[in-house]
Amino acid sequence: MSAADDTSRAGGREAAVPPSVVGYILLGTFLLTYPAYASDFFLFQVAAYAMILGIIALSLTFLAGYGGMVSLAQMTIAGLAGYLVAIFGATSATEFGLGWPWWLVVPLAIGLATLASALIGAISVRTEGIYTIMITLAIAVAFFYFTRQNYDLFNGFNGFAGIAPPMLFGVDWRTPLPFYYLTLGVSVAAYVFVLYISRSTFGLSLQAVRDNARRMEALGFNVTGHRIFAWVIAGAIAGVGGVLAVWFNGRISPGTISVGPVIDILVIAVIGGLRRPIGPFLGAIVFVLLENFAIDLIDRERFNTVIGLSFLAIVLFSPDGLLGLWDRLKGRLAQTRPPLS
Repeated sequence: MSAADDTSRAGGREAAVPPSVVGYILLGTFLLTYPAYASDFFLFQVAAYAMILGIIALSLTFLAGYGGMVSLAQMTIAGLAGYLVAIFGATSATEFGLGWPWWLVVPLAIGLATLASALIGAISVRTEGIYTIMITLAIAVAFFYFTRQNYDLFNGFNGFAGIAPPMLFGVDWRTPLPFYYLTLGVSVAAYVFVLYISRSTFGLSLQAVRDNARRMEALGFNVTGHRIFAWVIAGAIAGVGGVLAVWFNGRISPGTISVGPVIDILVIAVIGGLRRPIGPFLGAIVFVLLENFAIDLIDRERFNTVIGLSFLAIVLFSPDGLLGLWDRLKGRLAQTRPPLS
């Protein structure tokens, strides 16, 4: 057997297992075994919370990265789903909460949040750029003030408390370990779903609309319909994140959907990178770590300054976020790698 044959077979074996598959296996192994060596704080307050924010930011990544539409209403849609879980489900306030079963409340909350997203999309898709951002910001601010001033339906400034995930299979899903695996499963499902949609016929058409809407319209594609349906998909993802968020916090109030959290979702998506669905989860991890540990170095009131400076640095040095930095680093390593003899 010649050396050329050995090299060719070795190359074939390498090609049989792409680096991306190896990366997925390593990441999956790490995430599944993470509870074995992580404390409850890192399971619940860091990992689970980061995945919830990542799911909500994923809805923005889908809109902006694949549809070219930047929305500041994704936290609003998630908050609406959370409010609906409180209104239709059971809370600690006896005068509020209809007490419906979770298997009816959760799909209803996600469905109505998706419908609201479709309505927001129908309003905003006829604009582009800064106008879309301003319309979605106006909707987010209007919903914030409406929930704060409405006591009949949203209980005003106090909001709702005592909201918990259902007891299913005898498991308390609010405890750190079960809730971690719950958010992990939903995060993986959302990631795979967006990855699948982006490679489907609709996803490819949506990206073509993003790149050149006039040409797609001239070819007979319904540009407005594609964009609105993208809002439907993003709304469903944000709604799922909103349900998990209200279960995580155990409460919801107007502060949950104020301007600060609305901007945080944009920051998370941009920090991670808008071009791939893994980006928002990476950005969420960085955001949550800074939120929890930056206060050890600075005052709590200066946390937003740290986030702002981090956001500015990433935008200046890598417009594609942390994933862009990683791609550039891999490119440089490939260039400096000595050729095989």
